[in-house]
Amino acid sequence: MNALAATNRNFRLASRLLGLDSKLEKSLLIPFREIKVECTIPKDDGSLATFVGFRVQHDNARGPMKGGIRYHPEVEPDEVNALAQLMTWKTAVANIPYGGAKGGIGCDPAELSVSELERLTRVFTQKIHDLIGVQTDVPAPDMGTGPQTMAWILDEYSKFHGHSPAIVTGKPIDLGGSLGRDAATGRGVLFATEALLKEHGMVVSGQRFVIQGFGNVGAWAAQLISEKGGKVVAVSDITGAIKNNNGLDIPSLLKHSKEHRGVKGFQGGDPIDPKSILVEDCDVLIPAALGGVINRENANEIKAKFIVEAANHPTDPEADEILKKKGVAILPDIFANSGGVTVSYFEWVQNIQGFMWDEEKVNNELRTYMTRGFKDVKDMCKTHNCDLRMGAFTLAVNRVARATVLRGWEA
Repeated sequence: MNALAATNRNFRLASRLLGLDSKLEKSLLIPFREIKVECTIPKDDGSLATFVGFRVQHDNARGPMKGGIRYHPEVEPDEVNALAQLMTWKTAVANIPYGGAKGGIGCDPAELSVSELERLTRVFTQKIHDLIGVQTDVPAPDMGTGPQTMAWILDEYSKFHGHSPAIVTGKPIDLGGSLGRDAATGRGVLFATEALLKEHGMVVSGQRFVIQGFGNVGAWAAQLISEKGGKVVAVSDITGAIKNNNGLDIPSLLKHSKEHRGVKGFQGGDPIDPKSILVEDCDVLIPAALGGVINRENANEIKAKFIVEAANHPTDPEADEILKKKGVAILPDIFANSGGVTVSYFEWVQNIQGFMWDEEKVNNELRTYMTRGFKDVKDMCKTHNCDLRMGAFTLAVNRVARATVLRGWEA
């Protein structure tokens, strides 16, 4: 089941639990606006190249739409649609005043020079600048984009609308980016994990963790978990996987990964088959890489008691059912990885106020939001007698539905 089908399925299950009528259900699913633009740029060799850019704006009942822009060869409308909808639910679970959006350009950033990427970003911004805005739709980085991409969007948008630092989040600090943003998703994963374990009378210290994916989110989660006394026994990335039953030395691994562009070859652990990473013996499994990695093929073999979804849509619905029967507690992606969008919200707030916070305030506010978010999800679980995923979805859908009805938008 692809991401869009799975998101729609979870939405419909939540909608039934809440007893929404079919008209309201339909209006919540249909995107507010879908944008498709042609972006033609001169390449460095003088030839012209044309790319297709997308922006799906899903819902703005609770506030401006929010979501990343990805540069990837397979930016596919269905996937962008699913991710935009997921952002609507994610911002609602986090209880920040946003709706969902997502966008991207079908290109391979590795095959474009820095100046070509800049030209492409500026042309894309020119095409959509009157459809995004500080109070309309606020983009952020995603796969294949980063702070520099946001800096180009900010500059190009400001040519049309005056200096507007709040038009994008995930910017460089020097242009109004927030302290703590880089670690935010990983730190949110730690706070979410702490809340989940506390519910079961446990703490992070002494638990054994396996982390699939050692990019920004996985690496920060590993570092912060090990600082709290958690034992990270196995990690993997695209280069390979390593394991040490006594716990990996995370500071050394981070240094190795930076120098060798991956975990492969790290001396402080034994190499293992990356395919086996999800079924390694541990207390907490953190998938922090791709979607759909936990499926009916491997769900029965998973030994973890808790799964914290740092990636988007890592568990497919069939695996969900298998794991539920095994008694595995799954903290869903729309809550577990919402630390990033929450600190993006803090960045937007700071830009609008023209007053920047120190890192300690950012981290303390994030802890407050994640802890309160977990309590809200648990309350919905009790109300509707459901698991954490449905608790999060019913919480999100209920908040968006109420805003929609209060605004008089229901069909």
